Amino acid sequence: MTDNSDFRIERDSMGDRQIPSNAYYGIQTLRAIENFPISGIKPLPTYVDACLIIKKATAIVNGELGCIPEDISGAIVKATEEILAGKLRDQFVVDVYQAGAGTSHHMNVNEVLANRALEILGEEKGNYKLVSPNDHVNYGQSTNDVIPTAIRIGGLLALSHTLHPALEKAIASLEEKAAEFQDIVKSGRTHLQDAVPVRLGDNFRAWAHILTEHQNRIYTASGDLMVLGLGGSAAGTGMNTHPLYRARVVEILSELLDTPLEPAPHLMAAMQSMAPFVNVSGALRNLAQDLVKVSHDLRLMDSGPKTGFKEIQLPPVQPGSSIMPGKYNPVMAEMTSMVCFQVMGYDNAIAFAAQAGQLELNVMMPLIAYNLIHSIEILGNTINALSDSCIQGITANRERCLAYAEGSLALVTALNPHIGYLNAAAVAKESLETGKSLRQIVLERGLMSEEELATVLNLEQMSEISPLKTETNTED
Repeated sequence: MTDNSDFRIERDSMGDRQIPSNAYYGIQTLRAIENFPISGIKPLPTYVDACLIIKKATAIVNGELGCIPEDISGAIVKATEEILAGKLRDQFVVDVYQAGAGTSHHMNVNEVLANRALEILGEEKGNYKLVSPNDHVNYGQSTNDVIPTAIRIGGLLALSHTLHPALEKAIASLEEKAAEFQDIVKSGRTHLQDAVPVRLGDNFRAWAHILTEHQNRIYTASGDLMVLGLGGSAAGTGMNTHPLYRARVVEILSELLDTPLEPAPHLMAAMQSMAPFVNVSGALRNLAQDLVKVSHDLRLMDSGPKTGFKEIQLPPVQPGSSIMPGKYNPVMAEMTSMVCFQVMGYDNAIAFAAQAGQLELNVMMPLIAYNLIHSIEILGNTINALSDSCIQGITANRERCLAYAEGSLALVTALNPHIGYLNAAAVAKESLETGKSLRQIVLERGLMSEEELATVLNLEQMSEISPLKTETNTED
């Protein structure tokens, strides 16, 4: 029913309210807008997509099983497809900090789909006797099983669309730089002090391997997201669902997502435990910690240009100072660290929220949903930007790298097997005090011949990584 051209009247168990006539959300969404003016942050598009995909699958199955009329099922499915294609995206308006368990966002989705389905059927928005957000769109469902399923699907979508492609690009970019820089010898550093020589290419190859291992850990952790508790309804008992619904809806979701999903063996457990999300978040935190290390390494190696290491040049992407002309800062690496710190903070919040469940439900799921999916997406976007605007454009300062390698007192380490630790320490001390080279002091002291020194102090040989051997070589 409408009372004028600007508003329609909707009713819920608490009374009547005016809804803007052009709004596709309904009265429960309006109450949530009024109750939760908290952050201004609206639901992530990926999370909305996850909810819509669930509603599409449930409408298909409930129509097949005769739980809702086929024409209503078809209209709901069409509505989900339209919105997934980009229509009505501005109608998902509830703040991410909202009613526990996510009921407000869930009803926002149900109301938008119901009202668009009504239009598809030639009816006016708000005529819920024909298509109800609760009785049709939400048939056989509850916030309590839909939202944890949406977090799982949203996480899988974000991983496949954002983070994994970004990691693959970064790994490939690092491997390319490793090959390009493999012949460059530089000084290693431990405790921020001189260490034995290494290859610049091996630095980049090590980072690529680190990211590869993190990607594998994330793949393993995300396996938990493929086990769905949809069908548990309000408390994990499956109340008000068709006996065939649970298996069939997971089958349809697997087809829609082209992902091998499976029903949870225990619906009540799937509803209560947030462990799968904590597990994935922990893998993201672990990745973030190493990304901070890599970004800090890049900044140190690029430091200068006159008073720092300046072993590499990160591509300048913007002026670095409002007062110092000609200054360029390692902004992509700086940004990377900031995003990683945020992801670590989100992981802490997820852990707190996950342990706050009580009895049959964890009501902190809206926080987990936002933090987990947002972590995946900002990490993916960050790694992608770091690859495109930083890693791929790095150049090496060969002369600076070689000078540091040749001037490092840590070269004395190679002398240990030949002159002994105490003699090597005395040579290093004299070199530091007098400025003489290690080579000169060793020769002056008669500790080794020139030919022996030429072999032992071979930078290329010293900086090669020893191959792994699993069998003793018995050849003559």
